[in-house]
Amino acid sequence: MSKEIELKFSATEAQLEKLRAHYGDFATTRMETTYYDTPDCRLSEAKITLRRRQENEKSICTVKTPGFGFARGEWECEAPDIETALPILCKLGAPKELEALPDLIPVCGARFTRLSRLLTLPDAQIELALDRGNLLGGGKELPFWEVELELKSGSEASLVALAEAIANQFSLTPEPKSKFKRANEL
Repeated sequence: MSKEIELKFSATEAQLEKLRAHYGDFATTRMETTYYDTPDCRLSEAKITLRRRQENEKSICTVKTPGFGFARGEWECEAPDIETALPILCKLGAPKELEALPDLIPVCGARFTRLSRLLTLPDAQIELALDRGNLLGGGKELPFWEVELELKSGSEASLVALAEAIANQFSLTPEPKSKFKRANEL
């Protein structure tokens, strides 16, 4: 199984600017995300996230499943649409029952800009991402500012330690809800 380990924090525009100034050069990616579910909300009930995200010029489709601690199952592939992506994602290890889902529909989304950079520690590589944009759902938009730290390789303990240090230094608040969950609640 592919595994994603990340920590999220809500932030303000000022906090993002302080982080940007502190950490220097970041790559910029424009993202537009659409989350999918069945009309009877099977995926949400199973705590499975299915999305298509336009990242600049690339279309990336992703499945996320529940995990333990800070970890989640995650599989992704480049594909033009979610229907094309599902068989590929299942071949990569995503739950096979996703291939037989009836009538997937878009349920919510997000439109944001991500500034990201890789931080190299002695025993880990961690992506620092600064997100700012809008969550979209139920005909509403909600602005958000968020900091994500994702373990790319190495020690989970280093991720947690760095996240705690950054949260303390920049007065960040843990964000327990995913973008999908917050957008879906709109």
